Amino acid sequence: MSDRNVDAVFSALSDPTRRGVIRALSEDGPSTVTELASRLPVTRQAVTKHLEALEDARLVAATAEGRGRRYRLTPGPMTKAMSWMADVGAEWDARLEDLRRHLARRRG
Repeated sequence: MSDRNVDAVFSALSDPTRRGVIRALSEDGPSTVTELASRLPVTRQAVTKHLEALEDARLVAATAEGRGRRYRLTPGPMTKAMSWMADVGAEWDARLEDLRRHLARRRG
């Protein structure tokens, strides 16, 4: 996953309302803006704006349903971002282990 894609995911998830949208979709499955707004402390217009940001990060996708749209999670980008975090964490674990061994050798 490119840094740009990871940045988009982290940027989208940096907002607590957007995380609430993700949680609602995760718990309830595909939902309309009205259904999501009924679960969140924001207006339908605000939910629409947050969904646009989540769509830009490819974390949700919409399908037409009558005159409206139904949104569903597309977890692929989140999975890739989590993999990126695991890779970075493994690099730090290796560095810290090297430091631990170095300090242990110095102590004796």
